[in-house]
Amino acid sequence: MKMVGAMVAAARIAKNLTQKQLGELVRLDAETIASIEQGRRALMSNVAELMDLHLGLPGLLTVAANEMPTIDATPPWAEEYMGLEANAIALSWFDNQVVPGLLQTENYARAVFRCRVPAHPEAEIEALTDRRIVRQQILRRSTPPTLSFVISEAVLRDRLGGGDVYGEQLHHLRACADLPDVSLQVMPLGRTSHAALDGPFILLETPDHQHLGYTETQRGSQLVSDPDEVSIMARKYAMLRTQALNTEQTRGLLSRLLGET
Repeated sequence: MKMVGAMVAAARIAKNLTQKQLGELVRLDAETIASIEQGRRALMSNVAELMDLHLGLPGLLTVAANEMPTIDATPPWAEEYMGLEANAIALSWFDNQVVPGLLQTENYARAVFRCRVPAHPEAEIEALTDRRIVRQQILRRSTPPTLSFVISEAVLRDRLGGGDVYGEQLHHLRACADLPDVSLQVMPLGRTSHAALDGPFILLETPDHQHLGYTETQRGSQLVSDPDEVSIMARKYAMLRTQALNTEQTRGLLSRLLGET
């Protein structure tokens, strides 16, 4: 990754482009370009193709991106976020597909990874599960981050892993709802308006009070640092919290669901 990043930097400088100017050409912000050039973020193949085009390279970066070896259980494009998450002082998380990773039980996490198409090898499923559970250590820090979660009710209705895994996960969520640094809210089914139809996202505050956003797609992710874009995400999250059940109503819903298991 460092070698590929150095190639990007050398080609950019040869064209007398700043990181911001190159970012505008390939639809990334300057911070992401810097992360790629420093080897902290993998160069994705679609971005490499645009860079080859604008930097006048005969497909060199595309070849490098496509031949990048897999070196870790965590996708390279998620590594930068993971480092920020581990030290965050506040996280706000909306999810409408699965229980947020920080709130997943080990068995539920394993079931999530087993849903992947094409299927992961069993050894990789175990590595991914272990990595996810290790991330949850931030909940046990001497000074935990302030955590807010809004989860779609559909997530709570799915029974990933079967009845036993489902019941265990509901019990865990109900316990998490009582933690002093955790706010858990459910977005109920049947609403006539929804502030986050574009999908899941996370807001993060660093120890030096930088505010960032993070989103994932099928095959990549985006760490958002532009203040205007982060502001839009923050306003969406604020609206989500008004549309969701409050924390007391959420605890009541979880208790009712537990009674049905």
